[in-house]
Amino acid sequence: MKKTYITSLILTGLISVTSCTNLVENVLDEASVSGQTDKQIADGNIAPVYARLPDIFLHTNYFAIQEISSDEAILPYRGGTDWGDNGIYIALHQHTSTSTDPNLRNTWNLLTQSISRSVSALSALPTVNDPNVKTYMAEARGMRAYYNMLLLDLFGLVFVKESPQAISEIRRGEQALEYVRSEFLAAEPDLLTTVGPGRLTKAAVWGLLARLHLNAAVYRDRYATQFTFKPEDMDKVLEYTDKIISSGQYQLARDYFSIFNSDNHDNKELIFAVDQRAELNGHNRMAYFSLSGDQFPLPAFPAANGTDGPGITPDYYQTWTAAYTDPTVDPRFYKQNMVIPADSCVSADNFNMNRGILRGQQYGLLRPTGTFIRCGNNYRIGRLTNVTRNRPTLPVNFTERIDFTVPGSDYNTGYRVLKYEFSKKSSSGRNLGDADISILRLADVYLMRAEAKLRKSNDAAGALADVNTIRAARTATTPAPTLTSMNLDLLYRERGFELYWENLRRTDQIRFGKYEDRWTEKTNNDPKKRLFPIPQNAIDGASNLPGYLKQNDSY
Repeated sequence: MKKTYITSLILTGLISVTSCTNLVENVLDEASVSGQTDKQIADGNIAPVYARLPDIFLHTNYFAIQEISSDEAILPYRGGTDWGDNGIYIALHQHTSTSTDPNLRNTWNLLTQSISRSVSALSALPTVNDPNVKTYMAEARGMRAYYNMLLLDLFGLVFVKESPQAISEIRRGEQALEYVRSEFLAAEPDLLTTVGPGRLTKAAVWGLLARLHLNAAVYRDRYATQFTFKPEDMDKVLEYTDKIISSGQYQLARDYFSIFNSDNHDNKELIFAVDQRAELNGHNRMAYFSLSGDQFPLPAFPAANGTDGPGITPDYYQTWTAAYTDPTVDPRFYKQNMVIPADSCVSADNFNMNRGILRGQQYGLLRPTGTFIRCGNNYRIGRLTNVTRNRPTLPVNFTERIDFTVPGSDYNTGYRVLKYEFSKKSSSGRNLGDADISILRLADVYLMRAEAKLRKSNDAAGALADVNTIRAARTATTPAPTLTSMNLDLLYRERGFELYWENLRRTDQIRFGKYEDRWTEKTNNDPKKRLFPIPQNAIDGASNLPGYLKQNDSY
């Protein structure tokens, strides 16, 4: 019987998958799709292309790789009992990760599987008689380019594959860069402008092309002492960012944190995002990862809490204090939603956690015995202590200090981040996320344009205008103060203020020449660590083709 292969692994029999994520794909025969309309078959081919995005953007996958390896986030061995994980998060932060790191392996597997799903869709869609096919093929091609772009950024290579049965060609450096660029360009003409941020659109490709050209100097010469930013690349960044801004389709949000609310799918600032509206698809990990285990955001769910994961490093926090005497004057730093005395009662509807960077003593719902303390129909709010950690005398009092020493690894160390709204459906704290996770938004487009202006012609006035446009737009409260000067160091700082914990910091640090700097618990200055090791299981799986999959230098 003829069979339709829905997906296959990118190396088709050359990679064995041994992670905790099940990447085994089903092979379905014709009978399993009989009775479907052409539209259903077309939809069924494009859906898998996007399906693993929420998994890629899980807290321990792409987020950990991009943020915990940087100066923005650090995850110690909490209390000597939590997040030890055989030292993988300490190694990630100190740039000593190995090829057996499970987070690197999972991310690699998800990206390569998603490339393979894109290839399968491109192979199957031409046989389907549906008017959406042309658009879907463009989306599949563009998403294949996007997944390869992430592989290029993280591991230094791309996989070129046109047929599900073929063995992929591996490209690196200029050839890899050109492949991703050409694929985006090939996809763009047939993409739509009328769908939401959860699908690849023309503007999304323009933004990704701008990001690609902005980082082209890194991708061409990964270990350069000083990167050469070609004027023609900066011209392309200006071209694509201008297209997005002049389209009028997108708008900077007045309320910064609304970009990360549970109902953000229709937020006009989002250009491309992980669509998490389907209840069985989304996760709430971006909200829960940094919170204390004794912060309970939802009166309806006493089991939904945080996990005492990463905090921000003192080094990153001090970029804020160097800019402001009081960082709260910048509405991106903090949003206070609870104006509550130390001991009070509130209704469930009026309980809403503060957002942004959380410092000092925390207040919230009290759950000393597994159920919340009530005041009639309302809920008691008070000073939190680490009851869930069997440390009821230790306050949930977030400190600036956080490091890998015993005192620096305790449950109260490190300022925490609650940027994405905690979903009101998340019964466990981990599941059922509603908020779309931003991949590309308009503020980043302005910042990329500002950077290209500086790198091409030192147009400080033009760059300053772009940065101040973003600052002035946040009018839901008092906007951040207007800046009066601009250079690359100030722009790097501004990207840290605007885009913190949005999976961009490592890439930014490499491009700005900051990745070999020292920060809390990190002294490694080896430029070879700008790339991560290719997972050992992938190399082992390709061992029957000698030299096919070469490990990155220094691993």
